[in-house]
Amino acid sequence: MSFSADLFWSFRSPYSYLAIGRYRALAASHDVTINLRPVYPLAIRQPDFFERAHPNWLSYTMRDMIRVAQFHGIPFGPPRPDPIVQNVATRQIAAEQPYIYRLTRLGQAASRRGKGIGFAHEVGQLIWGGAQDWHLGDHLAGAARRAGLSLAELDAEALSDAETLDTEIAANQVALEIAGHWGVPTLVFEGEPFFGQDRIEMAKWRMEQKGLSSR
Repeated sequence: MSFSADLFWSFRSPYSYLAIGRYRALAASHDVTINLRPVYPLAIRQPDFFERAHPNWLSYTMRDMIRVAQFHGIPFGPPRPDPIVQNVATRQIAAEQPYIYRLTRLGQAASRRGKGIGFAHEVGQLIWGGAQDWHLGDHLAGAARRAGLSLAELDAEALSDAETLDTEIAANQVALEIAGHWGVPTLVFEGEPFFGQDRIEMAKWRMEQKGLSSR
């Protein structure tokens, strides 16, 4: 029996990155299709979130994401540049955002082609795996190629069909909230949400209860 699940995901979320490779591996090794459903990060949806967050939020999150990466042996480095332009001292989000809209639209365009998980994983490894200037040169083109896609084709669609892509991305956010959560990464399987990079084994366990088998 073949299964399907939706993965709600953000290019700015380090925990999304820390989950994507393992979800990609699960889809490759087991009879389940995982559909990428990219959403815009909190910095876009709730720009004042970081200004309102507890003072310890950032330092704890930084410590935790690094140890999660170390625990799982996942390459991890600070994004250079950050997909969101933000003042580190004040946590204020800049009005101009040259990266995140393109990335998220590219992700949705890749998802239309059934290759969203691979694209997100390859791009995520650039952004969060330590690549310098991931937005320049042929970094993104190479990531798209490794996922079986053409960056030129995706970029053309992201420009010509931006409004429809944004409508689909907004629908992803609505679907996430209907499923019972608001954050990423969240896998939704048969209406049940599994939030966080630490819920992958539990999501797999639930699928196995329903009959999931290896390929």
